[in-house]
Amino acid sequence: MRITQSQRIFNVISGLWVGSFFAVGFLVAPILFSSLGDRQIAGLVAANLFKITAYIGVCLSAILMVAANFYVRTGLDSYRMIRWILLGMLICSIGAAFILIPWMNILRDQALYLGVSVTETNNADFFKRLHGISSALFLLQSTLGIVLLWRTTKTINTNI
Repeated sequence: MRITQSQRIFNVISGLWVGSFFAVGFLVAPILFSSLGDRQIAGLVAANLFKITAYIGVCLSAILMVAANFYVRTGLDSYRMIRWILLGMLICSIGAAFILIPWMNILRDQALYLGVSVTETNNADFFKRLHGISSALFLLQSTLGIVLLWRTTKTINTNI
């Protein structure tokens, strides 16, 4: 069975998307915190980057799930497991975009209104817990992304 153009596009989109996780989460965010003197500003910038990454994740995982469903209907059974991986990534993106990030932003905004850092408020422990959950969710999504790429880039035919 030959790999189609649409499958190649699927792989490119998947690769760019998963690559964005690693670029933002494991490269840009740590550089922000180590380079900027003000951790509060670094946190605000990082929060915006993660928010954009989460919104993109919701859109791309939904689009890729539609494509994977199409591939399964056309007889490509290898995409059955890929749909589950994408569902997991979609759940991670939704959890981040619509639950954790907005909740953390509310706590951060309340602190800014008071003129202090969120770590200096009564909500500091709660914010740290949310941040930990958010980090774990991001790590899970990144791991699922690696599995997604691993499975979608398996050689289908040596005569490509």
